Amino acid sequence: MDLQTPYAFGKTVQSSFEETETKVRKELLQEGFGILTEIDVSRKFKEKLDRNFRRYVILGACNPAMAWEAFARELNIGTLLPCNVVVYETDDGSTAVMIMDPVAALSLIGNPEISQLAGKVREKMERVLSVL
Repeated sequence: MDLQTPYAFGKTVQSSFEETETKVRKELLQEGFGILTEIDVSRKFKEKLDRNFRRYVILGACNPAMAWEAFARELNIGTLLPCNVVVYETDDGSTAVMIMDPVAALSLIGNPEISQLAGKVREKMERVLSVL
């Protein structure tokens, strides 16, 4: 991982935006995640503001079994879900993938069972990054 913030982790890759997005989707599926939401940020900025923006997509990923477990422990956890995975073009022509850190986000709840589950989700997301 070469990209890190207090709330997300990721990496840059030397493949095209299209290749990277396709691979991210495939690897998320391998880890049991489906895409619940998808936002093409650049298209929305063009539509709503008539402004150009780099290619940037937000994928709202969810692992149903893990979500079920989380909702069983914390009904209001939906305010912090799904796990967002972002793919975007960088200024140098590479592609970045950033993943919301579930450990950081779900630590807000203060529930040890949720924290443990968040760690498992993070492990899955780290595996997604590792094969890019």
